Amino acid sequence: MQSKPTTIKEIAKILNLSPSSVSRGLHDHPSIGAVTREKIKQLAKSLNYEPNNAAILFQKGKTYTIGVILPKLSEHFFSTAISAIEDEALKKNYTVIFAQSHDDFEKEVRLVEKMKNQRVDGLLVSVTKDTSNFDHFEKLKAFNIPVVFFDRIPPFKNIHYVACSLESATIKAVNFLLKKGHRSIGLINGPATLFASGERKDGYMQAINFNRLKFDPSLVVNCDLTETGTIEAANILINHKRKPTAIVAFNDYVALFLIRYLKKLNLTESIDIVSYANLPIMDYLDYSPIASVEQNPYLQGQKATNILLDLINSPNPENQAFYNTIVESDLIVNEK
Repeated sequence: MQSKPTTIKEIAKILNLSPSSVSRGLHDHPSIGAVTREKIKQLAKSLNYEPNNAAILFQKGKTYTIGVILPKLSEHFFSTAISAIEDEALKKNYTVIFAQSHDDFEKEVRLVEKMKNQRVDGLLVSVTKDTSNFDHFEKLKAFNIPVVFFDRIPPFKNIHYVACSLESATIKAVNFLLKKGHRSIGLINGPATLFASGERKDGYMQAINFNRLKFDPSLVVNCDLTETGTIEAANILINHKRKPTAIVAFNDYVALFLIRYLKKLNLTESIDIVSYANLPIMDYLDYSPIASVEQNPYLQGQKATNILLDLINSPNPENQAFYNTIVESDLIVNEK
């Protein structure tokens, strides 16, 4: 049977000292003589005493733990961001608790509550595709738990966030297709609730208008990012009176759903695809997007973590200006 860990009170009783004297002796406080300090340390060592870090951190008002809530940990974008988060947190001796919402708003709400109850010092979040109410994040202010959003961010200015420049990325993507001679370009966008969907649409419109073409809103179709939703969106575009010769897909996963469907219809050779995320697996496909937007997930995770740690350690976090950090994107052209 495993014995209970030795406590400061037990050491104090053996040495006929007060627990506070033992604590000060273990921490080399000058009020405790050198001989007594040595006795305390020797006895503590012989009894395999280990400090109760949880109690110490509780007294300091910190747990040196940050929480991270992401839609799916298995996605390459988020797994890359996780590597950066862990790397940066470790440098500052912080532990990271990861959780995934599975793109379920109700689960996201529950996870935020659980993170609060775990007494995390701060929270990094990429919201679900259905999040339109942000009250659960607002409640954290009362507990002095700062939140930094990244990649998928709320449509507000008074928040801390790190995101990729998706508007400019979409302009690059559409301009690339226009230079290849395409004049009817479709956009399979994400849910209207996502701020990123609005950025993609804005970039698409800007590129079309800048090139003196008429913007056709019916060529922009929202979907729920599932395979079924992608197929429904694809059918709308394929059956459009101005059938697109190119489609911009919300991300590489939507592009993969789209490619599989176009293969069934023998349309892969007649429709070019551009997407977002630049997944490494795309290099191994027989048919893949002709270009993909690199959103730099490691850099996003790195910047978001450092911002969060700055907020946690700021003497006056409530007076801290909002961090609105934009990471530039790159359009990576498939050379195959």
